[in-house]
Amino acid sequence: MPTSRQFPETHRETHPENRPETQPGTRRKTSVAAAMTALVLAVLLASLDQTIVSTALPRIAEDLNGFANIAWVSAAYLLASTAVTPLWGKLGDMVGRKPLYLAATSTFLIASVACGLAQNLAELIGARVLQGVGGGGMIVLTFALVGDIVPPAQRGRYQGMFGSVYGVASIVGPLLGGVFTDHLSWRWAFLINLPVGLVALAIAARALPRAVRGAKARIDYLGSLILASMATGLVLVTSFGQRWGWGSPAIVGLILATVGLAAVLLPVERRAAAPVLPPAMLGSRTVVFSSLIAFFANAAMFSVLVYLPTYLQIVHGVSATLSGISMLPLVAGLVVSQSLAGRWAAHVERLRAILLAGLGANLAGLLLLGTIGGGPNTVLLSVYFLITGIGIGMVPMVVLTTVQNSVPASDLGAASAVVTFTRSIGAAFGVAVFGTLLDTGFAHRTRSLPTAGGFDAARPDSIGHLPAGLRQNALDAFAHATATGYLWIAPALAVGIGLALFLKPAPKTATTDENLDYELAA
Repeated sequence: MPTSRQFPETHRETHPENRPETQPGTRRKTSVAAAMTALVLAVLLASLDQTIVSTALPRIAEDLNGFANIAWVSAAYLLASTAVTPLWGKLGDMVGRKPLYLAATSTFLIASVACGLAQNLAELIGARVLQGVGGGGMIVLTFALVGDIVPPAQRGRYQGMFGSVYGVASIVGPLLGGVFTDHLSWRWAFLINLPVGLVALAIAARALPRAVRGAKARIDYLGSLILASMATGLVLVTSFGQRWGWGSPAIVGLILATVGLAAVLLPVERRAAAPVLPPAMLGSRTVVFSSLIAFFANAAMFSVLVYLPTYLQIVHGVSATLSGISMLPLVAGLVVSQSLAGRWAAHVERLRAILLAGLGANLAGLLLLGTIGGGPNTVLLSVYFLITGIGIGMVPMVVLTTVQNSVPASDLGAASAVVTFTRSIGAAFGVAVFGTLLDTGFAHRTRSLPTAGGFDAARPDSIGHLPAGLRQNALDAFAHATATGYLWIAPALAVGIGLALFLKPAPKTATTDENLDYELAA
């Protein structure tokens, strides 16, 4: 078991009983490296399972005879992982993160096996819910554990590493799902988690710091229930709003119920002995503004990661594998900028500058993607992807580092959960809004095309049914609809830039040590 000499000073303060060991520098580096290896593997698995099934869904629906409800295979994981995030974060603050992390990982692996062995769609959806519960805990506890293991000045570097894994997994996931489906079985998209997860679990059991219990208090069951219900409503609205109809009674009812729950959440949390979302933290301008920035940035990020491969496959006629290869410039920009932003974040006074640079580059990337309707060549498209990837990579972990550095150690889990929660909702929101914009734009531009031959404007993959003379018109329509969608998403990043302009570092004080806060600029 690692001792305090194996971890930085901020962690040592929570373990006064630990004793120094010989060669502390070497042991510290070894222990941190081992812990980070386990955490990286966990984030990789949890984030892959958000996207890996997307290319496997048609085959799953065919094998399990569940075309009508196949969308729930993806929605169930997103819903469960988002709903439980705040509870995992708060419980980690109360009972210690290590045992909860091991429990979340074990739950995820058991559910992965259940997914791979499912014999009907109901079993698969139920297993995906359980898998989402474990995956949500793995992600939020990983980000909080970084706060336990490394001091504030180094958090950005490590958080950047996890952000790179998260972004790469969003692109690699659909490719792996396609490979498994075409050459093995869709079941391997889930079963592959077991050997990798067991390695991560074994390393984590030895390398993670021992659990430190917070103040004893009753679990905030009511607050957790309200927050989980809010998350459920938001995910259902964003995932099924277009399918059910944005003005349908079900969607309107969910929106009203979610707004009502939001109105009662703060009074409930103020009365709770150990609120799942501490009101003082919710009143922090740093936390609120940073979470909103994370929401808008993730909305833009996932509109890019989810729909650009579709654009490449339909408009440029490449396979799923080649579309992933075409996205490599974006991945390269994301990985490099994440790494650099994490290192620069060690200088707290640079955080706002990094955030503004990342949001600006992301906005520039979206505006460039707004021109792809004109059919840019491969080289120019790669440049657009690179700029977009650079912008995407510089934002998420800087936001998380900013929030973690602004709260006491006792609230690290809850603070990490708030950012993770808003990022998840932002991702769902971005995918839903962009999907609606794309479908509406494509249908509008192809309303004059014939449908008798099998073409359906609601299914862009049916463009091949059009006569050769009209097919190019439909491809141009899809390209222009995609480009217009990115132009409509761009203002979200402009809002993020406006929020970031109001953040500035407060001076370091002896009482806060390295936990710096941000306040509204005067």
